[in-house]
Amino acid sequence: MTTLTKAEEKIMKILWDIEKGFIKDILEQYPNPKPPYNSVSTIVRVLVQKEIVGYNAYGKTYQYYPMVSKEEYSKGQLSRLVSDYYNNSLKQVVNFFSESKNLDEEELNEVMKMLKELKSKKDE
Repeated sequence: MTTLTKAEEKIMKILWDIEKGFIKDILEQYPNPKPPYNSVSTIVRVLVQKEIVGYNAYGKTYQYYPMVSKEEYSKGQLSRLVSDYYNNSLKQVVNFFSESKNLDEEELNEVMKMLKELKSKKDE
């Protein structure tokens, strides 16, 4: 899975939210100050080239839509992160979060439950 730039991710987050839209629809979702129309258009064309965004042509106007779901992209990025920074070790990831984030008891219990369920599936 291709890693997107911050600008590309911003556009993808908008497209995931609106599901499909023209450049003007994407721009409407940006907070002020909005980027120039041509900048957004250029980034969307790059996303089309990367085959992450598709489009329907209506004459000279194009309506864009995501070809990759937010979940699929997130999963790929998380897998890359775990692989690149934590040696594919769930133990290292859990250790990082347990040391760097103040998890409350409810979150810890949920994580423990999830890990027990994962273990049960592996044991089957």
